[in-house]
Amino acid sequence: MTASPSSHRTGTLVVAPSVPGGGWGGPDSPPPPPCSGPNQWGGDCQKNHQSPVNIVTRKAVNQNLGRFSFSGYDKKQKWTVENNGHTVMVSLGSESRISGGGLAAPYRATQFHLHWSKELDRGSEHSLDGERFAMEMHIVHEKEKGTRSNEKDGQTPEDQIAVLAFLEGDKTNKGFQPLVEALSHIPKPEMNTTMRESSLLDLLPEEEKLKRYFRYLGSLTTPSCAETVVWTVFEEPIQLHRDQILAFSQNLYYNKEQTLKMSENVRPTQRLGDRQVFRSQAPGQLLALPLPTLLVPTLTCLMVGFLR
Repeated sequence: MTASPSSHRTGTLVVAPSVPGGGWGGPDSPPPPPCSGPNQWGGDCQKNHQSPVNIVTRKAVNQNLGRFSFSGYDKKQKWTVENNGHTVMVSLGSESRISGGGLAAPYRATQFHLHWSKELDRGSEHSLDGERFAMEMHIVHEKEKGTRSNEKDGQTPEDQIAVLAFLEGDKTNKGFQPLVEALSHIPKPEMNTTMRESSLLDLLPEEEKLKRYFRYLGSLTTPSCAETVVWTVFEEPIQLHRDQILAFSQNLYYNKEQTLKMSENVRPTQRLGDRQVFRSQAPGQLLALPLPTLLVPTLTCLMVGFLR
């Protein structure tokens, strides 16, 4: 996917790493209620290296970060999908991993979740050149044990979590249909069900198209907003039909009484400040072998579009 605006690029799907023992907001902090604005969030949420951000593509610095290696992403499984009160979260078990892509170590995929809106041009958390998308999917990964960076002066390592984020394109995605079908079975918080058999590769663009991405250091996008994430935002979009996207806001509720529809679960973009965004390769450039990895958190995002 190019960075130029398109009439089909109306959503964002982001894939991000998971947090040990927790859901969307982390192990020790419950998600904020729908009526609690981001400017009222505690934890690290008011610090300076927060996510999501607007990526200005012309300012991204070219750096050969190398291709990703996906292990176990092709394994067909029947995942548990849950309405956790702020998103849909799919638990992935322990068999899928990523390495390469400028990461400091292998990372294990633990869950993925999504962000959306009933408005198809404001459902993504990240934006490209000011343009937002219909959805964003985060595949969350934890750094493998025994490879965690040394802690200095009691500070938390910056590379605990690696997130893959994907934006949405403009075609029906048969790979997403098992998840879409499961939504009607989990309208209320704390409800879960089992999806039809699927694999992570069923959800993503062809692996050959995942060579181009943006990289920056940031945070979780809900409390505690810990600044421990390396974000990877892919240029190539995930394709979803508009009806598949709207199924999320139409079927899910924030509360058990089913009076508050989960119509939008997006954090506004944050200031980039003194941080730098890197591009995995220059436009038209052949991807070289990976350079030494960056000892920073990683997040990968895919944007989501829709078919009119």
